[in-house]
Amino acid sequence: MMDSPAAQVKVGLVLPGGGARAAYQAGVLKAIAELLPAGHRNPFPIISGTSAGAINAAFIAGNALQFREGAEHLAAVWANIRSDRVFRSDTLSVLKTGLHWLLTLLSAGLDRHNPLSLLDNGPLRRLLEQHIVFERLQQAIDAGALDALAITCSGYTSARAICFYQGRPGLKPWHRTRRLGQPAQIRLDHIMASTALPMIFPATRLGREYFGDGSLRQAAPLSPVVHLGAERALVIGVRNEQANKLPAPGEAVPYPSLGQIAGYLLDVVFSDSIYADLERLQRINDTISHLSRRELEEQPLKTIAAMVIVPSEDIREIAQRHKREFPRSVRVLLRGVGGLHQSGSQLLSYLLFEGGYCRELLELGRKDALAQADKLLAFLGAESAAGGDTRYPDHV
Repeated sequence: MMDSPAAQVKVGLVLPGGGARAAYQAGVLKAIAELLPAGHRNPFPIISGTSAGAINAAFIAGNALQFREGAEHLAAVWANIRSDRVFRSDTLSVLKTGLHWLLTLLSAGLDRHNPLSLLDNGPLRRLLEQHIVFERLQQAIDAGALDALAITCSGYTSARAICFYQGRPGLKPWHRTRRLGQPAQIRLDHIMASTALPMIFPATRLGREYFGDGSLRQAAPLSPVVHLGAERALVIGVRNEQANKLPAPGEAVPYPSLGQIAGYLLDVVFSDSIYADLERLQRINDTISHLSRRELEEQPLKTIAAMVIVPSEDIREIAQRHKREFPRSVRVLLRGVGGLHQSGSQLLSYLLFEGGYCRELLELGRKDALAQADKLLAFLGAESAAGGDTRYPDHV
């Protein structure tokens, strides 16, 4: 394998949640694979994923022995995604679930068989079973290509964010306020739990309690890679930072629709904590830079360099261009809550698991990574490779 001395620096990969927006992360990872020399080792010995980011994290970690092939395969899966590969979207299933919820509300929850979730994500489980080989995780760890994979889930009973990690010997668990790191043999149930948006997808039982989407309680998304030994952290976000314009004086402002509110909540859950944690990391780094050598010896602190890649375009606008790709049954459901209007673009952007939309996000991620190739490669401690194929195989 081809390594440079700088490659020995441990780079942690942080993949936050984002629903269908996680296709952007796959595009960035594909670009990184193209930039690295052929045969280069996995550049991310420590990988942490949450919610949809957990899918990408498990995929890349499981292919740590063949990083380029794994990144290309992941991109191909996203390029060929459809809603019916994530949740049951046929008209009968959607109507049946809607009626079940209506009867539950009318009966004040007295029905013994109350619905578990709004959508059935059984298709997602079957899709992941086809493409993620969890046995390869330990093989990669034993071969030295991977230090650890961390998947964060939110416990409904304990009300804590639990980071389940599988890694090399010597890694130590951690315990902080309402969050802890716990060794485990990562399996599909951990991924399903981490992606289980409340009310939308059913919770998954792990051990003694049920777990939901890892973003809910993850106050410190950078924490897992730091605890697991990372010296640098590459964060692939799924939101650009272009704030909405305030209404003009005297402009009529409509009352927010359910779709707009839902999109706002998803945005808070998936993205706000990662930026807050990055600000916290910068403050700690600044503090460390002002400490004397003696103070550094007394304090268990270390500087963690961070690099963040985020979309260069407004993903909400991309979602609007592709909203007709939704199955008719889903469009009817979203139209009822205002999700198809411009104000509902945020919700659309998280739920639009359709090929055309995800392919555009893949290409955006690839373009954004290639635009800062020199900086990215320097951060990873790697040399450049020529070429790169933008095609994806069909019917993955």
